[in-house]
Amino acid sequence: MPRKVSYGVDFDEEYDAYDDYRDDYDYNHGNCIDEHETAWEAPVTKEEIVQKNVWSCPICTYDNEEYMSSCDICGVLRNPLIKSSNNGQSSTVDGICTNFGASMMAKSLFTSLPYESPRGGVTVNFQPQKDASSRKEDTFSHVHGKFHDLHNAIISEKSYKVNIVVPNLEKPSTSDAPSNKKMENTNLKSNAKSSNKSPPLISKDKPQHMENNNIPQTHNISTELNNMTMSGESGTSKIANKGKTGKTASRSQYKPEKWMLLDEGEDRLSQLNLAIVGHVDSGKSTLSGRLLHLLGQISQKQMHKFEKEAKLQGKGSFAYAWALDESVEERERGITMTVGVAFFNSKKHHVVVLDSPGHKDFVPNMISGATQADAAILVIDASLGAFEAGIDSAGGQTREHAQLIRSFGVDQIIVSVNKMDAVQYSKERFDHIKLQLGVFLRSCNFKDSNVTWVPLSAMENQNLVAPPSDARLLSWYKGGSLLEAIDALQPPAREYSKPLLMPICDVIKLPSQGQVSACGKLESGALRNGTKVMILPSGDIGTVRSLERDSQACSIARAGDNVAVTLQNIDANVVISGGVLCHPDFPVSITNHLELKILVLDVQTPVLIGSQLEFHIHHAKEVARVAKIVSLLDAKTGKVTKKSPRCLLSKQTAIVEVMLQGEVCVDEFSSSRALGRVFLRSSGTTVAVGVVTRVIVDDQS
Repeated sequence: MPRKVSYGVDFDEEYDAYDDYRDDYDYNHGNCIDEHETAWEAPVTKEEIVQKNVWSCPICTYDNEEYMSSCDICGVLRNPLIKSSNNGQSSTVDGICTNFGASMMAKSLFTSLPYESPRGGVTVNFQPQKDASSRKEDTFSHVHGKFHDLHNAIISEKSYKVNIVVPNLEKPSTSDAPSNKKMENTNLKSNAKSSNKSPPLISKDKPQHMENNNIPQTHNISTELNNMTMSGESGTSKIANKGKTGKTASRSQYKPEKWMLLDEGEDRLSQLNLAIVGHVDSGKSTLSGRLLHLLGQISQKQMHKFEKEAKLQGKGSFAYAWALDESVEERERGITMTVGVAFFNSKKHHVVVLDSPGHKDFVPNMISGATQADAAILVIDASLGAFEAGIDSAGGQTREHAQLIRSFGVDQIIVSVNKMDAVQYSKERFDHIKLQLGVFLRSCNFKDSNVTWVPLSAMENQNLVAPPSDARLLSWYKGGSLLEAIDALQPPAREYSKPLLMPICDVIKLPSQGQVSACGKLESGALRNGTKVMILPSGDIGTVRSLERDSQACSIARAGDNVAVTLQNIDANVVISGGVLCHPDFPVSITNHLELKILVLDVQTPVLIGSQLEFHIHHAKEVARVAKIVSLLDAKTGKVTKKSPRCLLSKQTAIVEVMLQGEVCVDEFSSSRALGRVFLRSSGTTVAVGVVTRVIVDDQS
């Protein structure tokens, strides 16, 4: 068959297709003519016609250049090895080609990137014990180890000294991909296994003339390869862990700038985020609207408009509630569906009112909004039967809201016993509610000193911002008004000196202006115009264009403030509710595997491994699955009482692992309380509350 075209064919040269056929064949062959004298006297061989200095591979029949010692297609070594010349210059040493003519497969075993020295690879120096002075310097500096020495070591049974320099894989190069390291480790493993079956290549005698000061120590080759494999795997794991958690620096190294810290001499009201919670139809929105109207936040003209619109729909008593329930659906149904936000100033505080929905269908909205609270007002309906419905364990939202607000970290609470006019301001009714509800609040770890009880009537304006005027209430109540109780609340300590951290509650997009605003509460750090921020989970960097605090423009916002941050130089699609704004040098973790310490609430169905739950954390919500129940804990001491239980029952405290359907921005509770509190719900009820004890990072293969 005709020979395959070899390397370097010039298609511009003249080529006759008939050159490949024999013209010297004697058609008289066999007619008593001596074939040695006629037909085959001067045969023109194929080698005289085609290009010389090539050799054919015995496996794939590919024609390779003379200087190549292995086939460029299949990698088979040339045998026998014949000395050749290249322009009069010797290209072999001891019959082995010194030119870099290795195949693609061989190149992948002994080189890394072209024209670069290998990073994190293995430096192999093959040193023959005999005739070492006849070695010639390798002309290719980027190949570590003499290729002809390696070839001699493979095809011969001579004893060779192999010195291996084990690189430090604890700190891998950033430009090397983990997949490359894994490929190297796989090759090393296969070489180590084959070395046990092949003839021994390592000499036990240490030649004195082969000392090299740059080589630290010579060990057994199989031991070194195993050690490198283990070191390489651990190094890859470290890279994956670092990339998964996203933490590049310790927060203890952060040093805030002077403008970030609060000026002690600045005359400013302290910020207080106040959540209004309670059972449905207990009068939360009416109480909030009436309080805002009395404090001048709602004008008389606006109030008259609300009253007129409410009467037209036959809901005249909802006029004050419409100050916060602004949507059409909320006004038609007569219930709060989302968290309404309003502001007013007291003598000591700048209060941000978070009017939360009370219906059980909108508890997720309540969790998303009221998680920003510093303190809370628990509104109770004093009407006969209404209080009992709210405190009922079957579906009372008074019970669930009290448990949730405590799990938010709120330890100060004002119990506002509303609608006292419906029970004729009865002291007995008030005491009955105080006694029964007080027991439950103590079970939720509320201290009696942090619980304030205030009887009032929002519709009749009794005991809201001024002492009550009704004689029936004055006859037995000697305490302060609701506004005085709010002034008595103490705002929590703010984390001004920590890196920026703001969970995104809501996003406002202005496509016409090309702007996007992220709304939320600054949990730590500070912001001002021009500040660089990282938007998670995307990891993009944006610049603060402007700030609004409580719907008013401001130049600086600090921890505790509810702000709207307008960003520039950022894609609006990467800013999402449930994300986080943070310092570019101190990002938070992004994962879908967490270890939690939870308290199971009053549940009818036990929590099992594989249970599907709703996972709530700050303003994010994901579908979760209980992957493992690690242990049961003693509620008082926190010690492990049982390992790997089969299920969790009511009132039990446990350590569990959960897998989320999607990744969330999260942090351990010890590092960030705002990003470390979790809530587990199922079938419209809260199953458990807890904190993040560990962010689990799965190793990437």
